[in-house]
Amino acid sequence: MSLLRAFIAIELSQIILETIERQTTRLRQTVGDDIIRWVPPQNMHLTLKFIGGIAASHLDFLKQMLTREASTHPQFDMQIGGLGSFPSSRMPRILWVGLHAPAVLTSLHKSIETGASRLGYEKEERAFSPHLTIGRARQNITPAELSKVRAALDTIQLGNIAIARVDSVHLFKSDLQSGGSIYTKLFSAPLSKS
Repeated sequence: MSLLRAFIAIELSQIILETIERQTTRLRQTVGDDIIRWVPPQNMHLTLKFIGGIAASHLDFLKQMLTREASTHPQFDMQIGGLGSFPSSRMPRILWVGLHAPAVLTSLHKSIETGASRLGYEKEERAFSPHLTIGRARQNITPAELSKVRAALDTIQLGNIAIARVDSVHLFKSDLQSGGSIYTKLFSAPLSKS
């Protein structure tokens, strides 16, 4: 039986994704493609829960859980802006654009995490840190290349880019390809309008 690689995420509008790409052009040009594998705009999203491999027969359970949890949370706006890296600014392996959202985002994340846990999926140990991954350091990055990334992050500032309206959450499948991952939306659950 083949497993689907699945995750739950918030999707951003095409206009916002294009704005992020424009706003991060200087960073991408300064650092280059040899050091960082840049995430294509269409693959940028806010992951709420990485599920991993699931059987297609379990999709309905995830859809029901997602519908239930989404319906108990209101729609909200989140501010997009700022640059950073994981695991730290001294060791920039993952580059991201920040998200500043109201408490409802944390509440939504917690309830999806709890709902997935009730279905038998492992709980995430790391604290929830809302962000949009824009690039990942390539394997075998040298200390000089790491220093170049650090310097770029120190000198390039990114203010507020946009405000995104969040009105639904989505279940995606991820297909790993040689050219990168391909994400396909399987299901959408609307947030409450009240």
